Amino acid sequence: MIESSVLPSGMTLVTEVMPEVRSASIGFWVGTGSRDESPTEAGISHFLEHLLFKGTPTRSARSIAEDTDAVGGDMNAYTTKEYTTFYMRLLGENLDLGLDILSDIMWNPALRKDEVDAERQVILEEVLMHLDEPADVVYERFSEAVFSGHPLGREVLGLPDVITSVSVEEIRAFFDHHYRPGNIVVAAAGDVDHERLAKGLDDRFTGSLGGSAPDRTAPGETHARIDVTRRETEQAHVVFGMRAPSRLDPDRYALAVLNHSLGGGLSSRLFQKVREERGLCYSIGSERVAYADSGLLSVSVGSSPDHVDEVLAIVKEEFADLADHGITDRELELAKGHVKADTLLSLEDSGARMSRLGAEMLLQGEVHTPEEAIRRVMEVTREDVARLCADILTRPRVLSVVGPFDEEDFAGFLD
Repeated sequence: MIESSVLPSGMTLVTEVMPEVRSASIGFWVGTGSRDESPTEAGISHFLEHLLFKGTPTRSARSIAEDTDAVGGDMNAYTTKEYTTFYMRLLGENLDLGLDILSDIMWNPALRKDEVDAERQVILEEVLMHLDEPADVVYERFSEAVFSGHPLGREVLGLPDVITSVSVEEIRAFFDHHYRPGNIVVAAAGDVDHERLAKGLDDRFTGSLGGSAPDRTAPGETHARIDVTRRETEQAHVVFGMRAPSRLDPDRYALAVLNHSLGGGLSSRLFQKVREERGLCYSIGSERVAYADSGLLSVSVGSSPDHVDEVLAIVKEEFADLADHGITDRELELAKGHVKADTLLSLEDSGARMSRLGAEMLLQGEVHTPEEAIRRVMEVTREDVARLCADILTRPRVLSVVGPFDEEDFAGFLD
């Protein structure tokens, strides 16, 4: 059963009991991500993700790690463009320890100068590692091109100049503004009790009251664009796509069906035609990403530079065919079966359920049951997908390439 309530502090709590498991997963979902940073703050959200685990006035980073290890727990965090999450997974009998640690780091981070300075180097190393991965760079360049001049196009890790120079006081000010209960959802699943968790969170709350979701500005229009980063790599990395429906758009269920048919599964058009039939790559797929006010549909592939033209020609052909004719009855059946099974299989772990609860409550303001989500996908018709294809697959396209090419090599490709 899924329960939710707004606590006296202003935090929202959402829980789901899983009677068959002994684990409990709990996470704090902060409604601020990299898109909510100004250019002079670019990277602070990710910086805070690292810093909160460095300790509090009464806990060191080492003691947090040892206490978690002592009960066989798992603790981690991650930053996205629209939120930051801190979570733990441990036995239900040790949930109070999880509440102790997470509440302490959320409301009382030490942000000691020496630890902040040490973590700068860790994050800069992470940035360098990211830049060494062509598959990461090509998607970053693609996002920058699609959302040109908008924070959604900025890399979550931030700008090296900001990471190097931002002060403890500036990080603290960002934390004090965004890490407040009105901008936080706590989600828990597994061997949990809603009322007990609510009391435990209230008893441990020592932060400032108030807070709200950040004000956001939607990105402007996208213009067709080619972006090439020349590197003498053995394999070319390519991302090709366009804007797609936002997170709450009614067409999001039809988009899930389209994505699977295009490149989201082993039976998809691109996997079959590019890899299985012609052997032009090892990996190819499509991906849909949804934000509050926009989204992306993209195809990603790594291929020999000699094969890039042929691969892109096939992708363009499939875009055109789908825009003109939509998907087949068989593709609709396969996509629905995949989405149904994928949804149900993802719910067998308390961590996955916690993540679903937290994301939906934070981003949508409510949580749909798995049955409701599946029902909406099953109601999608071929006509729904055809209408969607005719819309988004004819929108301005962006091509991003990392490999031994120059921009001139793709002259006329988007014509």
